[in-house]
Amino acid sequence: MILDRAQEILNAKETIPVVHKGTPIWIERVNSKDNTVLVTGETGQYTVNVTELVEQEVYQ
Repeated sequence: MILDRAQEILNAKETIPVVHKGTPIWIERVNSKDNTVLVTGETGQYTVNVTELVEQEVYQ
């Protein structure tokens, strides 16, 4: 994922599914200075490089 898309997802009104290494996460904060994102996942909050995040398609 790129930083701009992570920021769009953070600001979106709807829920957009994102995963980190196959685990669903919630984006909490985007840091443009070092290209990282603070996320909340099953194991709590942690920081990852934005390129490690994958947006999932929404099936209806």
